[in-house]
Amino acid sequence: MTFNIDKIREDFPILQRTINGNRLTYLDSAASSQKPIQVIDYIRNFQIRDYANVHRGLHFLSNASTEAFEGAREKVKNFLNANKVEEIVFTMGATDAINLVAYSYAEPNLIKDDEIILSTLEHHSNIVPWNFLRERKGINIKWVDSDNNGNISVESVRNLVTKKTKIIAITQMSNVLGSIIPLKEIIQFAHSKEILVLVDGCQGIAHQETDIRDLDCDFYVFSGHKLYGPTGVGVLYAKYELLDKMRPWRGGGEMIKEVSKDSISYGNPPYKFEAGTPNIVQVVGLGEAIDYFTERNKEDIFQHEHNISEYAHESLSNMKAIKLYGDKNISSPIISFSVEGSHPHDIATVIDNYGVAIRAGHHCAQPLMNFLGVTSTARASIGMYTSKEDIDNLIISLEKAIKIFN
Repeated sequence: MTFNIDKIREDFPILQRTINGNRLTYLDSAASSQKPIQVIDYIRNFQIRDYANVHRGLHFLSNASTEAFEGAREKVKNFLNANKVEEIVFTMGATDAINLVAYSYAEPNLIKDDEIILSTLEHHSNIVPWNFLRERKGINIKWVDSDNNGNISVESVRNLVTKKTKIIAITQMSNVLGSIIPLKEIIQFAHSKEILVLVDGCQGIAHQETDIRDLDCDFYVFSGHKLYGPTGVGVLYAKYELLDKMRPWRGGGEMIKEVSKDSISYGNPPYKFEAGTPNIVQVVGLGEAIDYFTERNKEDIFQHEHNISEYAHESLSNMKAIKLYGDKNISSPIISFSVEGSHPHDIATVIDNYGVAIRAGHHCAQPLMNFLGVTSTARASIGMYTSKEDIDNLIISLEKAIKIFN
């Protein structure tokens, strides 16, 4: 299917609404993407026609639900190019997935003074679970800094590694600066030192080609709601040999083989990590979102976003009152900026009056804010449905805001 921005926008009903009498300009996709009608209708029809609990039933609806649920797992496996469908664990989100790895793999395998390397670009979701581990086990967290554009060199990672380094947990794409990390080179180096790598793919999965076998990372996480799917569902990919050795994350139904009064035996991956009734509707919705995304031709989507990003960077850089952060990332779908003489919260509030939705704050990335020497930024982020008109509306609304504050 050839990418057509006008047709794509028709697929997203929310883009047809108005805010304060103005056409909605949605530039907050890094926080959560909007949903196409195909996904909305699929979820609704699934609940009307086929919904029942999965795995444990023998009746028609249970079998239909189970087929859709496990079919979504197969879709994720193919989308990531994983080796086995058993390497795909459904979670409540990327945050849940990182906590799973910290609890099920890191806590039993790391000892006091072992090291985990994080970057200053990380979202709090890829910081706090490791801090819990530091509090419980006495591990050390070491930080690799980026440059002002969010670039991280392999050499800077290499310089931090010692014999005690066990895990590198790093983002695929900064949720503030939109910078892309040289993951493949970092992973190759890490493996040469027998260090495992977890990749936070929440931003990267929607904006660049992701091949798990090519990356060769040990763990990869992402959230469904940033890939045009529903909230409440995420994915943990992990190499099967790691999942097989990891202890269960939560206990309950489904994740067991046998339960007696005196002993319990656990199921095989991925099921031993999916206790209780899963997020059935959300999971099948994610599968449909992956179908939608794939059918629209990922390469065309990425090229469209590249073009819109360059247009946005050029338009913002021509405004004297605007300071861009990561201004060299001209093809980045995430653009952070500030306006001279005003707070980002005030800017976001004013332009919302014109129907322009952006994010303002520290973006759950306070170490990066400290590194940049600011407390917050304004952030415009694009999706496949973002048009040049959206960027024009952003610029016009910012010009009006600047007149108010200056």
